[in-house]
Amino acid sequence: MHRARETVKLLAQEAPDFIRPSQWPVNSPDLDPVDYAIWGKLQDRVYRCRIHDLVHLKHRLIEEWNDFSQHIIDEAVAQWRQRLQVCVCAHGGHFEHRL
Repeated sequence: MHRARETVKLLAQEAPDFIRPSQWPVNSPDLDPVDYAIWGKLQDRVYRCRIHDLVHLKHRLIEEWNDFSQHIIDEAVAQWRQRLQVCVCAHGGHFEHRL
């Protein structure tokens, strides 16, 4: 699995307690802040009004993203390390019930 050497080196220097790349799981929506916390909230906001076509959908997404609270994003990112640790403890299995 490819890992950007510069990123891994920076993490080792700046955040030595960061979880090592060898422990990083494969892509998982349970570990992606956009999937587990942000997309659902953004989707609810976008679909408050009826979408007429693709152009309207794109407009609504941009509009709502621009009004999206940074606090929601920060909370989602803050949950990431805990989620990753619980996933490791579950040996990559289902872990939502452990949060």
